[in-house]
This record gives sequence, structure tokens and C-alpha cells, in this order.
Amino acid sequence: MNILIKSACIIDSSSSFHKQTVDILIENGNISQIAKSISSDIAEIITFENLHVSSGWFDSSVAFGEPGYEERETLLNGLKTAALSGFTHVALQPNTTPKVDNASTINYLKNYPHTFATQIVPVGTLTTKGEGIDLAELFDMKQHGAISFGDYKKPIKNPNLLKLALQYTQSFNGLVQSFPLDTQIAGTSFVNESLNTTQLGFKGIPNLAEELQIARDLYVLEYTGGKLHIPTISTTAAVKLIKDAKSKGLDVTCSVAIHQLLFSDKDLESFDANFKVMPPLRSEEDRLALIEGIKDSTIDIITSDHCPIDIEHKKVVMHQAKFGTIGLESAFGILRTLFDTELIIEKLNAGKSIFDIENTPISEGATANLTLFNPEGNSTFSLSNILSTSKNSAFIGSELKGSVYGTISRGTKTLKSI
Repeated sequence: MNILIKSACIIDSSSSFHKQTVDILIENGNISQIAKSISSDIAEIITFENLHVSSGWFDSSVAFGEPGYEERETLLNGLKTAALSGFTHVALQPNTTPKVDNASTINYLKNYPHTFATQIVPVGTLTTKGEGIDLAELFDMKQHGAISFGDYKKPIKNPNLLKLALQYTQSFNGLVQSFPLDTQIAGTSFVNESLNTTQLGFKGIPNLAEELQIARDLYVLEYTGGKLHIPTISTTAAVKLIKDAKSKGLDVTCSVAIHQLLFSDKDLESFDANFKVMPPLRSEEDRLALIEGIKDSTIDIITSDHCPIDIEHKKVVMHQAKFGTIGLESAFGILRTLFDTELIIEKLNAGKSIFDIENTPISEGATANLTLFNPEGNSTFSLSNILSTSKNSAFIGSELKGSVYGTISRGTKTLKSI
């Protein structure tokens, strides 16, 4: 594959070409030359309006469906969607049937054959079958390519199980994920506990359900050592708890979902089940605290938390609908309405070091692992923008800024036709 990218502004703080507009020549999957002007008779020319290029983005929480829920999303279409949305690596969650709880399933996902530029980096369940009782085959899964271990959207109810997991994974530098929810406090509720949701007639989940779980997990981490990742936090106090833990020197990281940065529980007034997510949309105060947590680096990663749900389980009354919204296609455009480009690129790539994924700089001789995008231009996200099989997007009708052209990675390109 020989490609010549013309007039691209590089956004990569680790590159000597950061913020420079240059041509990039890619030969056989590697960057062979970067210069102000390059000519080639054998390379395919790539040009786009206001073209910017960064190191390929990583999404730390993506669910597709296959195997077991192919009606939600297949691996093939999911990877195509991710590639066209700018992501060269996606951490695939293990909420499938069967669960991803052994080396053979990890190996299958890690080596899934496809022609797109996006690579699956699989997450294994922390417990056998994701049942929260016994630890799964963590070491074997790590040896075959699992980047971390967690039971998707399920908390570790037993603190001793978390203790054992954190102690055991230290022997092979494993990363444990613990979903922040105390299910006994949350009960069967599915929205935030607030005046807004009470007026709508919903029984809510208090912030305490998240914060109590995080506080417990951090105490266990302080006792055991090890590495802990807390995915998709949603409250003001959660940000503070993690900030304080980091100041103590604990090896803890966290992420936030894009929908938590844009929406609040006021958006539930539409009774649109696409806004039913877990953790639930919180208050405006919480939303602003999450944004501040991004800016002061307390929150390490921004994720789409992409979760396709078929229409039979989403276009129903709120209390019957399953949790989740898709978010890959709208991720960059939504983030550009909230943050500057450099901060977005930083937060979309920060997870690579946390999950032990190589972050290739844009330099001569390096492997081409690139996202192509335009940080400017306004549009409205609509149903026609959705590439996923399932259409359960909370972002339909939202204003976007910027657009993604696609990705070049793994010796191939997946680009939109403009």
C-alpha cells in the first residue's frame, strides 16, 4: 500500500512535525517521508478539505454484539464503523454470548480477520462467565492479548474478590476494571435521583451508589497495590475521590462517556429511551464537574461507551428498555463542541499507555497508524450519519463541529467518500 497524503496539518505533540502542514508518504504500511512537498508516481493521492492528521484514536469501551447478539452489531460492521469514525483501536467489551472469559475467545477476537484499519484489543471478563463469583483465567487471557479484565457494567460486589484480583494481576502487570455501582443502593432504578426525575415520575439512583463503590474500591486498592481502572464515572464526588487517590500515589485511572459530558437528567423530559444509559445521566452540576475533571487531567480517558441495542429492546417504554447508546459516529463532532482539538486528541489517545497499547508517533520510519479529520465545520447529527446496525443514538439532533475522514492503519485505509 503506497499512499501520499497531501497538505495535512499534523496534531501530535510527540512528533517534531506537530502543528506543521506537510505531505506524508506511506509505503508498505510505514511512513517513509514527511516533507513540505512530496511527489510520487506510484502512490495513491489522498486529499481532503482542511485535512488534519493525528495518531490513530483509541476507544476504551466499545460493545458490538457478536458473538451471540449479531442483530445488534456484527464485528465486521462494527469495525468498519469504528474505522470511519476515526478509531484505529477499540477495547471490545466481553458482554457477548458466550462471555469472553478464556484464552481461546481472546485469541479469536485479537486475530479477527478483516480489511479495515481498526484493530480489536479485547477486554476479558474478570470472573468466570461474568457471574461475579470466581476469577476467570486472567493470566492465560493476558498472555493471548487481553488488555484488561472487567465484567461489563457489573460491579464487583464482593470486596475480597477485588482484593484477590488486584493482588493476583500484579504478577503479570494486569489491569483490573471495577464498574462504579452499588447495586443494593441503586436497586431497580434506572435514572438519576433528582428533582427533575422525581417530577417525571421516576425513582432514581442516587450519586451515593457510585461514590460508595468507588470509595470502597480505592480503599482496597490502597491495601493491595496493583492497577485499577474505574470506567465511565458520572458524579462530582467521584471526580474528587479519584483526584484524592491519585494525590496519594495510587495507580488508579478512570474514564467518562461522551454522553455524560453533553447531556444531563433534564434531557429525560423527552422520555426517549436512547437517554437510558448506565451510569444514568446526572445533574447539570455533575456534568460540569466531569468537564472540569477532563481539563485538570483527573479524568484520564474519554470513551464513546458505544453500546448498540436492537430496536426491539430500545424503542419501548423507558422502564423496559435496555441501557445504552451508540456513540462512535458522533464522538469527535460532539467533543469538538466542548473542547479544543489538542485536548480531544490527548484524551482519545491517553488510554493507550494505560491499557499497554503502542502509541506510534507520526515520524519517518514509524508504522502508519493515523486518523484523518477536519476540526472545523458545523453540522447536525442525523439518522443518515449512523453507520451502526442499531440506531439507538442519544445524539440524533445534536450539533456537531468538525468531521472525520477515516483511518489509515494496519497496512490499509478506511476512508469516507467525499
